[in-house]
Amino acid sequence: MNLAKKITGLGAVALLSIGLAACGSDEANSDATVGESVDYKITGIDPGAGIMEATERAIEDYELDDWSVISSSGSAMTAALQKAYDKEEPIIVTGWNPHWKFAKFDLKYLDDPKGSYGGAEEIHTIARNGLKDDLPEAYEILSNFSWTEDDMGEVMLAIQDGAKPEDAAQDWVDNNGDKIAEWTNGVDKVNGDKIKLAYVAWDSEIASHNVMKIVLEDMGYDVTLTQVEAGPMWSAVADGSADATLAAWLPVTHATYVEKFDGQFEDLGMSMEGVKIGLVVPTYMDIDSIEDLKE
Repeated sequence: MNLAKKITGLGAVALLSIGLAACGSDEANSDATVGESVDYKITGIDPGAGIMEATERAIEDYELDDWSVISSSGSAMTAALQKAYDKEEPIIVTGWNPHWKFAKFDLKYLDDPKGSYGGAEEIHTIARNGLKDDLPEAYEILSNFSWTEDDMGEVMLAIQDGAKPEDAAQDWVDNNGDKIAEWTNGVDKVNGDKIKLAYVAWDSEIASHNVMKIVLEDMGYDVTLTQVEAGPMWSAVADGSADATLAAWLPVTHATYVEKFDGQFEDLGMSMEGVKIGLVVPTYMDIDSIEDLKE
């Protein structure tokens, strides 16, 4: 299957929005199939994201020949979801948790009996080779970093409610000194050492990187955050232009980059377990499995 054929551009997002607005809840409750009600479109995110590759794989695995996934961005995807949800219109999006949308909307994952999206994912911290020797204190803090979906959710929801990312992160740090102490226990402070973290513009990663920025700055580091897409993020760690990222989703989402950059980075360990990717719909839609999209 041709990826370029199946993943259409941002212009298609506008067309999908017009189509959704036109169909309305009455049509969603008519005899139209799910595919007809959404024009056989799945609303996706950045074209280089692993979840987009997994969705292409799902389209092939389930023989959804009439379907395509639209590339946009995380914010465009949630905006389309918000618009459809407010009118109880049908929509199918690429989804992952942790994400604030699961707290704001009543959503469900479509069952994936063929395993196109894999099982439970983990978020890992990866670093450039040599970081342990160059910045041993930061290496130890990053290796110790671990938190829960609820922790991350507090920061994401605060940002979604209008707080600046740095302010939401600071509030969380101020209220979670016990967790911060676990990450920094026994680590000496430094004096202005520079460190660069790269991350993708997912709400989850915006939350984690702003928290870590504050933690490292409190330990004396001069921290630079750089927002990029998934491919450049992995490339930056592999070539040393970034020191680390907290945004490696394994084993499925970023499998392509793990293989591509094998031996050019160090996995510092899991920071969160039980995360997930897949196709997501509002609970008001009468559909439960990806297999149902063939009907």
